[in-house]
Amino acid sequence: MFEIKPKKFKKILVGVDDAPDARAAFSYAVDKAKRDGSELGIVSILETDRVNVYQILDKDYVHSSEDELRQRVNEYVQAAIDYGVDPEKITAIVDRGERPAERICNHVIPAFQPDLLVVGSIGKKGNRKAVGSQASYMARHAGTSVFVIRTNTVQAYE
Repeated sequence: MFEIKPKKFKKILVGVDDAPDARAAFSYAVDKAKRDGSELGIVSILETDRVNVYQILDKDYVHSSEDELRQRVNEYVQAAIDYGVDPEKITAIVDRGERPAERICNHVIPAFQPDLLVVGSIGKKGNRKAVGSQASYMARHAGTSVFVIRTNTVQAYE
């Protein structure tokens, strides 16, 4: 026989947005961070490819969007604190880029250095059996352990 020793992670990074799978990933990451006493990084990426050329040139628009995203990430931070994660161990991360998965793998992970990345699985509309392209990219390129969380709650989001 062998002894079962669940792995404890020291630094957990979770990607958040308003997709149901990302919310489930957040719940898992917060619970794991609380149980393990881990540091928790909460990251969201302002997707600049969804902004048109006029919006990108309007600094007020970009700052407003980034401020809104920061506010949203701070709501996730507060939810983690309310759940019992030590506020001193939480880092809110807002970044910008055209491809969120690449931005997380190439910029956020090297800076934060997590030993676990937790992301939602949501893919293209109507395809709940396949892992989404963002989650798939991160699972291949993160360079650390990756948990991809899936839910069945998708109707309202799609």
